[in-house]
Amino acid sequence: MFRNLVVLLRYFSFWIIFFFLERAVFVLYNTDKISEEPVSEIMKIFLYGLWMDASMTGYICAMPLLAYVVLWLIPKASIPAKIIKVYSYLLIVLFSIITVINFNIYREWGTKLNFRAFEFAFGSPSEALASTASSPILLTLLVLAALVTLSIFLFRLMVRFDIAKQGNVFLKLVLGLFIMGLNFLAIRGGWQLSPMNESMAYFSQKPILNYAAVNTEWGLVRDMMKAGSTNKNVFAFYSPQEAEAIVKDLYTRPQGENISILQTEKPNIVLIIMESHTGNVVESLGGEKGVSPEMEKLISGGVFFDQVYSSGSRTDKGVVSVLSAFPAQGKRSIMKENSKQVKIPALSSTLADQGYSTSFYYGGESRFFNMKSYLLSHNYQEIIDKNDFESKDLSSKWGAFDGAVYLKMLDQLGQKPSPFFSTFLTLTNHEPFDLPGKPHFRGDDVQNKFRSTAFYADSCLGAFIREAKTKSWYKNTLFVMVADHGHYLPHENLEISDPKRYRVPLIFFGEVIKPEFRGTRIDKVGNQTDIVSTLLSQLNIDANAYPWSRDLLHPQTRDFSFFNWDYGIGVINKTQALSYETVGKNVIYRGNQSNSPQEDEELLKSGKASMQVVYQQLIDF
Repeated sequence: MFRNLVVLLRYFSFWIIFFFLERAVFVLYNTDKISEEPVSEIMKIFLYGLWMDASMTGYICAMPLLAYVVLWLIPKASIPAKIIKVYSYLLIVLFSIITVINFNIYREWGTKLNFRAFEFAFGSPSEALASTASSPILLTLLVLAALVTLSIFLFRLMVRFDIAKQGNVFLKLVLGLFIMGLNFLAIRGGWQLSPMNESMAYFSQKPILNYAAVNTEWGLVRDMMKAGSTNKNVFAFYSPQEAEAIVKDLYTRPQGENISILQTEKPNIVLIIMESHTGNVVESLGGEKGVSPEMEKLISGGVFFDQVYSSGSRTDKGVVSVLSAFPAQGKRSIMKENSKQVKIPALSSTLADQGYSTSFYYGGESRFFNMKSYLLSHNYQEIIDKNDFESKDLSSKWGAFDGAVYLKMLDQLGQKPSPFFSTFLTLTNHEPFDLPGKPHFRGDDVQNKFRSTAFYADSCLGAFIREAKTKSWYKNTLFVMVADHGHYLPHENLEISDPKRYRVPLIFFGEVIKPEFRGTRIDKVGNQTDIVSTLLSQLNIDANAYPWSRDLLHPQTRDFSFFNWDYGIGVINKTQALSYETVGKNVIYRGNQSNSPQEDEELLKSGKASMQVVYQQLIDF
């Protein structure tokens, strides 16, 4: 029985070694790009990549392991060892070919092999062939031959398929199930909350180091599974030319000077993205009274945008909308698609280019939604997550409570080079709505639990601002507060199509705001995506890299916002709010019944065109 375990372990170990060799080839080939990196950073490529290698190895071993357990449990069963050998040799050759193809792919696109490469090769074979003309053909063939030869040699040296079938049947069954369970754990990446994704291999702000750490085959399979079935624009309502013309008209930047509300052009910026802090718990937005009293104080002393809507209904969509001014993309999420998210800009990168130091605080696992990969790809120089907190500060499920994260920010912000741009994505106001103390609203119903965590998040925000006022950096700091998305709670029957589910607070606050603008209310209809342009305009920084973002403080900016979910689109202007369901192809929400059909159709056309162009851009990235 022990001999059988050794056989399985040797087979698993072979693939771990193979992926080590594959990664070493990639690193050696790109020596000129990483030669200036410290040895410790180079070693991290292999260390962080090991986790993903184990996951891919688990997938490879699944079929041989199942066959092995069957042979082990059923002595009379017979599966020729040659089948597993052929299976393994085919994978060795296939993976080796993928390894050398990456030479040209990475050089040309800055990413590893993905679905887009296959689409390019089969859709435009002559262009694809032309793009390989500059590849070092001889070196490529030599590396391919060497990798295949060495791998087959190691395989024959390490792997033997002799099975000892004797032993207690019950013990063999238990052990077999245990081994398959371990293999599943390897595939999943462990027993932590987040399953395996590319962020688990990311560790650096240098893209090539992260790409080297990611297991090529794992990333390729994931990309093909996701993109292969979604590479058609499911929101194609009009011709591309017509849709783009509509969007261009909607988002054309108005001429003339905007309103300047800041007393300094280069303040520190603290951006707080509040989890699920819907307008339905903000009294100034028509929400419930008494849930967000601290936010009401900030509203009275800051600049309050009271007609802003989230782009989508999930955190990954909200973070990208706020930081990259890129709208939500229906069922897909650009944050999770590594080769695409690096193509969009982000506020962190723009400000870093202007001399800002950048940091991101999150009480949970920064790997969620592939977020860590997105953050590192966009010049966040420091990421603080749940691993930086003591166990007493952690909730039972998600991570550190908001209060603990605010305290860490207060302790660290003064030590950061000025000017700084620091982002905090809050966490506590999320299912299952755990709290570090007694709830403010009594009752075990989910509505009151939500109210209590929203109240807690609000109270932590207020405490943070009060304490920040005692710090030397406060007077030169602009605080920006916005929700990542809305929520159906605390209501019970707020449908995904209802615009009230997407309305969120947006507040600019701080002594850097000119006194005459404190307490101002801006009623321009806008979106999370407009934050970037609005902010950069105040800093006199060009925002042309963000075509989906508009300056909400410019008098000539049009009142317009759109949101979307998996199967629908919502669109809003000053007089109307509409929601359209794309499967049934009908309007399922109409806020103003007195609007003319022509006005509604024109507004709906704006939303449809926006969704079509956004989704097409996602496909084309």
